[in-house]
Amino acid sequence: MASQLEIFIRALSRLLGWIYTFCWSASFYPQPIKNCRRRSLIGLAIDFPTVNVLGFICYAIYTSTFLYSPVIRRQYAFRHPLEEEPTVRFNDLAFAAHAVILSLIVYTQFWPIIWGYKVSPHQKISKPIAVLFWGSLVAVATVACIILVQSPDRGYDPASWAWIDVIYTLSYVKLVITVVKYIPQAWVNYKRKSTVGWSIYQILLDLTGGVLSLIQLIIDSSFKSDWSGVTGNPVKFLLSNVTIFFDIIFIVQHYILYKDAVDDDSNDSQEQDSVTPLLSEPDRLSRTAVV
Repeated sequence: MASQLEIFIRALSRLLGWIYTFCWSASFYPQPIKNCRRRSLIGLAIDFPTVNVLGFICYAIYTSTFLYSPVIRRQYAFRHPLEEEPTVRFNDLAFAAHAVILSLIVYTQFWPIIWGYKVSPHQKISKPIAVLFWGSLVAVATVACIILVQSPDRGYDPASWAWIDVIYTLSYVKLVITVVKYIPQAWVNYKRKSTVGWSIYQILLDLTGGVLSLIQLIIDSSFKSDWSGVTGNPVKFLLSNVTIFFDIIFIVQHYILYKDAVDDDSNDSQEQDSVTPLLSEPDRLSRTAVV
């Protein structure tokens, strides 16, 4: 009976994993499709796709090393002796790789020279986001340097500074980016008193994925009666909660606060008057300097 229950729970966990992977992966399509249909980026904060690219690259490295790196898996086992293996799954890696590609597509849509979409001259990467971008890279490099200098065997002894700390740093970068990346878009919606240009369908799919991801992590850890699966995989646990929190904010903005301003099928005259068909050379150079 116990073995049958174990098989059922493992199957349920995998099923939830693939369902939330599908929901999160599908959530990346409504926005670029909406941009393509409107041929305009008005209403979308450029900060969002900019940090998304970096965040999901970090997450892809994080998941791939926990799945396939013998060094990282051995160091994880040493630091979490009650865990047989990390609670990272292949669907996490599949999601991360797919997210990198779609995030790059949305980011490039801000380049009218490539897509020809309308972009406001005010849609520029903010200084806080630029600081976050470069600061994240410096943080990862700093941890790597500490390991090379302080570790007695250059990062292979898990009892000291080890390479798993670099991977954890990448996961924290992803977590910080997830917390911060929604703020500019929520602020843009607030200033415009509108969610026009921001797809609500991506939020609904994102919310579904976040809830299922959280349920899967709880099932995996509770079944083993060891909650170090949560503490050992903090990025997945906190990522789900942060995602749910901001998704609720966007749903409130779209369906309650600014519901009368929503028009998914056309651009209003103010948007048409405030856009420019091509970026100036300095604007394009400033954006390429960040990513």
